[in-house]
Amino acid sequence: MSDIQRETMDYDVVIVGAGPSGLSAAIRLKQLNADLEVVVLEKGSEVGAHILSGAVLDPAALNALIPDWKAKGAPLNTEVKEDNFYVLGEAGQIRLPNAIMPPLMNNHGNYIVSMGNVCRWLAEQAEELGVEIFPGMACSELLFHEDGAVKGVVAGEFGKNADGSPSEAYEPGMELNGKYVFLSEGVRGSLSKQVIAKYNLDAACDVPKFGLGMKEIWEVKPENHNQGEVTHSMGWPMGFKQSGGSFMYHLENNQVYVGFIIDLNYKNPHLFPYMEFQRFKHHPRIAKVLEGGKRVAYGARAVTKGGFQSMPQAAFPGGAMLGCSVGLVNLPRIKGNHNAMHSGMAAAEAAFAAISAGRSGDVLESYDAALRSGPVGKDLKVVRNVAPLAARFGPLGGLALGGFDMWFQSIFKFSLFGTVKHGKTDAQSTGKAGDHAPIDYPKPDGKLSFDRLTNVSFAMTNHEESQPPHLQLTDPDVPILVNLPDYAEPAQRYCPAGVYEVVQEEGKEARFVVNFQNCVHCKTCDIKDPSQNITWVTPQGGDGPNYPNM
Repeated sequence: MSDIQRETMDYDVVIVGAGPSGLSAAIRLKQLNADLEVVVLEKGSEVGAHILSGAVLDPAALNALIPDWKAKGAPLNTEVKEDNFYVLGEAGQIRLPNAIMPPLMNNHGNYIVSMGNVCRWLAEQAEELGVEIFPGMACSELLFHEDGAVKGVVAGEFGKNADGSPSEAYEPGMELNGKYVFLSEGVRGSLSKQVIAKYNLDAACDVPKFGLGMKEIWEVKPENHNQGEVTHSMGWPMGFKQSGGSFMYHLENNQVYVGFIIDLNYKNPHLFPYMEFQRFKHHPRIAKVLEGGKRVAYGARAVTKGGFQSMPQAAFPGGAMLGCSVGLVNLPRIKGNHNAMHSGMAAAEAAFAAISAGRSGDVLESYDAALRSGPVGKDLKVVRNVAPLAARFGPLGGLALGGFDMWFQSIFKFSLFGTVKHGKTDAQSTGKAGDHAPIDYPKPDGKLSFDRLTNVSFAMTNHEESQPPHLQLTDPDVPILVNLPDYAEPAQRYCPAGVYEVVQEEGKEARFVVNFQNCVHCKTCDIKDPSQNITWVTPQGGDGPNYPNM
């Protein structure tokens, strides 16, 4: 389809993704020079539709970007008033005193927020400055100059048949070119994967690491609500061999965010992350908050956890990666939004300086340097060993050693461990099914716990069925011939939306079915598949989840 004629639009900076990093970059660019032409392209049906985060927001970056955010009505309404951390057993818990927690773990002064709503508000601020924002515009292709530098993107392509050919209703989309292109796609973005591979941006870094985060919003009884309470936990139901943890945040209007994160380096392919989350809610401490309430929303997404040593080079010829495209989550704090915003601001400042000097299409080396030496690098460097120590010594050993390491660095400014390597990728960590015992999960009760497909309906996800599947199998035979006998085909379980199933009918050969309409764009399959046979690419614009207040 290289002969397709598309309308072309030229900008100073093209930004892919209206998350906190992309919108912060757009705002900062216009603050620096109101005459810069800046466009933000968002694949969701609206800004915020694909945003899912805990979230307790550290306002440090927002203070720097928009100091008068309170006067401008930013939706930061619930300040943290109570901060708890528990180690859970099956029927009880031990609270770790706040005094023994490293200072960086303190949440006081932070805010419980819907990052979807924060992004909607940031988009309003950007548009007031003259930024053009186009939702429902998935960026399906990168464009390159003859010298190999990124030139722009193709966005808004609609109407392909399932086989990729153009239908009668085909719309070719537009070419949007920029002096610089920013990729703020979130975790495991399809264009970011391409530039990392093309320019070998990960040559000097450790392997990336991820977790799967699942979240529900509950409306609870007033007597069970404690606005401003933040609770984190580890332990039950996964025990102390597999790392992960939970959060419960009490925001306004008797609502509670309850979530569960499972590190994707788990070995047992029989593990069912979604069912671990559902089982977690039956713990007495959690159940007493949720009982009598109702779940109003559900969603899931992968979370970066590689940290400082897993950051690829963030700048490439003609552009830069921002936020979770680089992997900027502070794992023990379960926070990345402030770092995403910082990264957007730093990229904007580097692009502004380059454009002011008459440059375009080069590598913004000052951005990559600022990312590592500035607020983001300082935030991530002190926690860089928490994830690999937990992987080596288990959650309890990792908690003790990682806590010691964070305390030691807060005092002496260096680590006795140096920088610990992660080792295997999450896909490589998956063990053979025959080496691990299957896990018997209790049936959801429909009150505290729910079956997967029912919960997916609360993500309000939708994909037009006649388009090419956006979950692509490199070899369609691998799921049945390799993954099923070797790993009991874990895609049936690691997907939090029930996209993948193995259909086994009497007298017929097993079939691998991909229900891409269910997909909530978490990218777990792209990460965890042991054969690395699944690639997530963007569906047509506007498709996917429609999160209201995530």
